[in-house]
Amino acid sequence: MPPSDSPTTTRREATLPGQDLDHLRNADPSRAERAFTVLAGLFIGALVITNAVASKFFVLFGQELSCGIIAYPVTFLATDLISEIYGRKRANTVVGAGFVVSVFITVVVWIANAAPTYEQSPVTAEAFNSVFGLLPGIVLGSMVAYLASQFIDVQLFEFWRRLTDGKYMWLRNNGSTFFSQLVDTIMVVTIALVIWPEVDGNPGTTPLAFETWQGIVFGQYVFKLGIAALDTPLFYVATHYLTNWIQADPRLAETDGQMPA
Repeated sequence: MPPSDSPTTTRREATLPGQDLDHLRNADPSRAERAFTVLAGLFIGALVITNAVASKFFVLFGQELSCGIIAYPVTFLATDLISEIYGRKRANTVVGAGFVVSVFITVVVWIANAAPTYEQSPVTAEAFNSVFGLLPGIVLGSMVAYLASQFIDVQLFEFWRRLTDGKYMWLRNNGSTFFSQLVDTIMVVTIALVIWPEVDGNPGTTPLAFETWQGIVFGQYVFKLGIAALDTPLFYVATHYLTNWIQADPRLAETDGQMPA
């Protein structure tokens, strides 16, 4: 039997055409791969924890704020870094992955909430529902808002990048984030705290009055603007060190600057 017709070769071609699986399994990931994995993980982790804690509110300087805003600005910093280093297509891929993860978590929480509670359970059904009962609405609102705002953020970032010929990172970082954060804030508060309580059938949840809605939107947006402005130095520093670290990869030197497959 010719080598090309061996069962092992056939299985490899059927599984991953044109690739040697043993080579892939034994190869060390490049620095670019490692950095991308960390940034994507940071993005998805920030998105998940944002939804988990978003139902708790606190007051800062007289403004009502959701605990979700603590981690959510990190998602915009992560996508800006991915857009800057890897390009728009990679950034959109991570945004799509975050959407899939959000759907998965919502399904898991819905099943857990619907499951019968063991009488000796340390967490009662009422306590679990009080923490996670609003999660479907929060996740729904955040997913819709997040998809819209993240794609807007990525597109605006690339628009400013092309317009400035790659200069003025502070402009594309802040310009894209400021507008996308406004879209995100209005959509998530409206869907999660105004529309969802009207349709979820839960008598324990009531839609926000307009005055409260206005205060929460304003407070959260102002807070997000402050965080976005503060993350500009982080964006510059992270971009500088990440690009230098990736470009210093020994594998790049061995292949004249072309990353091996």
